[in-house]
Amino acid sequence: MIEQKSLTIPKNAIITIAGTVGVGKSTLTQALAKKLNFKTSLEKVDHNPYLEKFYHDFERWSFHLQIYFLAERFKEQKNIFESGGGFVQDRSIYEDTGIFAKMHADKGTMSKVDFKTYTSLFEAMVMTPYFPHPDVMIYLEGDLNSILKRIEERGRDMELQTDISYWQEMHTRYENWISGFNACPVLRLNIDEYDLLEDESSLDLVIERIGKIIEETRN
Repeated sequence: MIEQKSLTIPKNAIITIAGTVGVGKSTLTQALAKKLNFKTSLEKVDHNPYLEKFYHDFERWSFHLQIYFLAERFKEQKNIFESGGGFVQDRSIYEDTGIFAKMHADKGTMSKVDFKTYTSLFEAMVMTPYFPHPDVMIYLEGDLNSILKRIEERGRDMELQTDISYWQEMHTRYENWISGFNACPVLRLNIDEYDLLEDESSLDLVIERIGKIIEETRN
């Protein structure tokens, strides 16, 4: 029965996973890809020429960093489509403009002119019928306390040293962003409704819901 549910996902499907830090995007990406025999598309930061500079001077490098991310994610999306799909993505291209670039613009660490230029480029590249949008975006959500608990449990120093106000702001920004998102179908999945570490079978219900959304939108 489990295998039949898995077969409802087309082999050329593109599934992207979105959500704030700590919701388990990478864990779900790996688990779904393994279950569906899909490939993974993971965020690449090792060779980013702007990342270190950005952390030393937000205002000087925020625009450069976001342009770099946009170009890299666009190329990755194009490669996924041209290779025939069958991918699960960890983080979407849409979050860069809807969350991070907007946050810099709101806080003044990106000028209004740079933000307008970036947004115009994003819309020309991504928000068109020609861009290979995912078949479904899985938006991982949960209450702030659950997310903070996960951040604490994985114990990354940089995250543990970050003031709680930052996580509160990101949580609010993500919720506001997803409420108006319509670039592709969305499956909102609460992180407290499944537990991949304790109950692997909880993934089967997630796959069933993904399959239903893709079937509805493709037919």
